[in-house]
Amino acid sequence: MKEFLTLDDVEVEKKTVIVRVDINSPLDKNGKVIDNERIRAHAKTLKELSKKNAKVVVLAHQGRKGESNFISLNQHAELLSSHIGKEVKFIDDIIGKKAIESIKNLKEGEILLLDNVRFLDEETEKKSAEEHAKSKLVQTLSPLANIFVQDAFSASHRAHASIIGFSKVLPVVAGRVMERELTSIKKFFDPLGIHVFILGGAKPEDCLDIMEYMFNNKPEIVERVLTCGTIGEIFLVAQGYKLGRQTIEFFAKKGFLDLIPRARKLLEKYGMEIKVPIDIAFEADGERKEISIKKLPVDPLLLDIGSETMDIYSKIIREAQRIVMKGPAGIYEKNGFEIGTKTILEEVAESKAFTLIGGGDLGIAIEKLGIDKNMFSYISLGGGALITYLAGKPMPGIEILKVEEK
Repeated sequence: MKEFLTLDDVEVEKKTVIVRVDINSPLDKNGKVIDNERIRAHAKTLKELSKKNAKVVVLAHQGRKGESNFISLNQHAELLSSHIGKEVKFIDDIIGKKAIESIKNLKEGEILLLDNVRFLDEETEKKSAEEHAKSKLVQTLSPLANIFVQDAFSASHRAHASIIGFSKVLPVVAGRVMERELTSIKKFFDPLGIHVFILGGAKPEDCLDIMEYMFNNKPEIVERVLTCGTIGEIFLVAQGYKLGRQTIEFFAKKGFLDLIPRARKLLEKYGMEIKVPIDIAFEADGERKEISIKKLPVDPLLLDIGSETMDIYSKIIREAQRIVMKGPAGIYEKNGFEIGTKTILEEVAESKAFTLIGGGDLGIAIEKLGIDKNMFSYISLGGGALITYLAGKPMPGIEILKVEEK
């Protein structure tokens, strides 16, 4: 039995299809939406539905209430139109008369984007799928539709009305973005082969969540964890090294010092599998300097892994059959300290392994460093959702897809 249904399992011609996408996008300094991979990826799902003569109603969000990026979706409609090659109509309404009439008047193959669903207070209320099914959003739109397509993997860790509410009143299938995400992640969970996790970036708690879940629940697929970035430095402290004033002040400000006991416990139980940097890089007199961890502490902020660590990690990567990489190895945005991230990414790109890349900062780094994204097996659009999935936490937007629960 299939774990979840996809667009291949339903007939959409002449039917009204509600599609939840995640085109939440960065804005430039002038408030203009920056074109990005999420918009391009979801455009493919919408284009396919349009070509199959469905009447397509799109739900999406942008930003959070109270933040500067909490805006209408009119710009998103223009960007989607450019990628689909046909007009994506936009209406500045969600559940009012304008929205209802616009949906009723849709012709086969037409696409309509409703406005930011987070303009509705009920969207982000913490409720069950049954409770969200009674929301005005679901009660207003579901009678106008035949199928609900869940394509927003990157928002599927949120139990929001537009993510889970329709599942109780309409047939639910995965869109192409969701399908690719789930299929790619599942490949990594095959227990055969050498699995390597490369964990870095500026969110060490996410890394610890992943490690604790994997070691405790999926130990058969954790051969090596290569730590770098902030999590690598936390493990150095857990090993007893003193990093230096600026780095510890940064940790204290961010609350990272509270994570050290968790790292220490992981080292005690799984120290053979966890690799920690043996040299690090920092800035002195405007230049990159590298030293062995045996020569710590140093006063400046630690900015990257060192060359010897890169060599060790590269050898492990070359032996891997499956690789997940989450987060850069250092402050790649700073000239001279992109070396660790670039070296590791290039090794992963050239590897013969199945490679799953966490989106977010790492996706931006791949583009900025000029690495061909097609060299990786899959670059997730998920960000926080991928971390939630790998950490074994609830994913409401995926639970609604499971066939056995219907």
